[in-house]
Formats: sequence, structure tokens, C-alpha cells
Amino acid sequence: MNTIEIGNRIKAAREEKGLTQEELGIRLGLNKSTIQRYEAGKILRIKLPVLESIAIELNVNPEYLALKTDDTSPRHSSHIIDSNATILPQDNVHIIPIYESVSAGFGAYADDYVVGYMPLYIVSEEEAKNTMCIVVSGDSMYPKIENGDKIQVLRQDWAEDGQVVVALIDGENGVVKKIKYSDDKITLVSFNPEYQPREFVGAERDRIRILGIVKTVIKSL
Repeated sequence: MNTIEIGNRIKAAREEKGLTQEELGIRLGLNKSTIQRYEAGKILRIKLPVLESIAIELNVNPEYLALKTDDTSPRHSSHIIDSNATILPQDNVHIIPIYESVSAGFGAYADDYVVGYMPLYIVSEEEAKNTMCIVVSGDSMYPKIENGDKIQVLRQDWAEDGQVVVALIDGENGVVKKIKYSDDKITLVSFNPEYQPREFVGAERDRIRILGIVKTVIKSL
């Protein structure tokens, strides 16, 4: 991977779009120094999901940035756009990190726990800042959420009755469940009937900490 040439192309595309390194970093969820290292070719291997995210933000062909095409035009694309497609405002498309698990996403934000990035259309800037995607493990929420699906999560410490949430039990066990409130009780419900609901009554309710609500389930073909 010729990271120096890749860096030159990133820099040229960034400057053409009129963004500073800091502004591009904010859009990608990266700091300015990381962008500087990319453009200087000091990172010897750039993950392809990262390159794709940069290309989307700079509105260039990902293959151009990755040096996978002989075409030297950054705007060239082999993708055909459906004439009936709705074009969404670019300002509302945000690059959201994908974490490998619930615990990784909410417990630490190091790059090592990020397995990729995904462009999502989110109107609210504040909501975009508090949004992440997480890869789900297990089948307790089958069939609506399957093993390997990605969930779009809005970080917040409360939820309404019946919402699907990401929660911590006893500060350690991260789970994705439907939450139910009744009288002096919180119940965490799985969609899969093979898993029994878990009830937390009275003071036991303090064992539950809501980390966020699930907004969307993203499935792979």
C-alpha cells in the first residue's frame, strides 16, 4: 500500500472541498493528528473501511483513494445511480463508528475497538454525536436482531416502556433487550422465546443502567 500517494490524494480532495484537517477529523470522528498522519503517509496501513469513510466524506471514488483504479479522476465512479433515487443532503450524512461489541462501544473509545465506519443519514447534529453502531452477538433477540447484525444506538441514560435498549447489568454485563416498566419492577425481555424475561424488583432496579436505545437494525445480505 503506497500510503504516501494515498495521503496526497486525501489531502488534495480535502483541500478541494475546502475542509481543514480538523474539520475532516470531526466529521470522521478522528482527531486532527490522525488526519495529518494519513496525509503524510506515516500510517503504513490504512484500513479499507476508514478509506471508504474518508472517500464518502470527501465525495470521491473510494477506489481512487485506495489506488485500486487506473483512472486518475477522483470523481470517477463505476456505480450507477438510480434516476428514481432520492438525493439526501450531504450535510446530514455522518460517518458513524462500528464497535465490535456492547462492552467495547460503551466502555472504551480506542480505535482498536472500531471494526469499521458507516455513513448514516441523521438530521440532528446532537443525535449524530451520540450515535454509534454495534455488532450484536448471540440469538436472544432473534428473529428481529440476529447474530452479526449491526444496531444503530443513540446514547442516553433513559428509555420509555417497550423500547429496545442497550443496558448494563451490575455494571458489567452488557445486553440488548426490550425494557418493560410496571409498578416497582423493571423487566428485560428477549424476543427469542427460549430466553426467559429477567425481572428486577424494588432495590434490584438499581442493578440496571441504561446506556442507549436501539434506533435501527442494519442487516447484511
